[in-house]
Amino acid sequence: MIVGLLWLLGCQLAGTAIVELTGLPLPGPVVGMLLLFVVLVLRRRDGEDDPVIQVGDYFLSHLQLFFIPAGVGVIAYLAFIRDAALPIVVALLGSWLLGLVTVGWVLGLFLRRVPAVAGTEGAPGEEIE
Repeated sequence: MIVGLLWLLGCQLAGTAIVELTGLPLPGPVVGMLLLFVVLVLRRRDGEDDPVIQVGDYFLSHLQLFFIPAGVGVIAYLAFIRDAALPIVVALLGSWLLGLVTVGWVLGLFLRRVPAVAGTEGAPGEEIE
């Protein structure tokens, strides 16, 4: 289990070092997670005995504990959140709506490029006789 934890922490440290050295506009742990993904794909170990999988399973079994710091942060900044409730709600709804519109637009682009289903004529949205 120590080996798996060292892999996780090593990738996070490497990601943080890469961000600090290159000035990438990404958080170090995100770069470390991408680095861990590349390492895991290249290693290609199968089975439950992989140390990284064991550590990952352990952390996932205790995932609810990772929400405690977020809950404490919400409680600590409750007054600030209450004062800024309207901008927070507008930002949440606006980003949700923007995401929904973007996904619909991209889906529309993909559907125009997909050939007609076998046995049907016409473009998507046209009536078939």
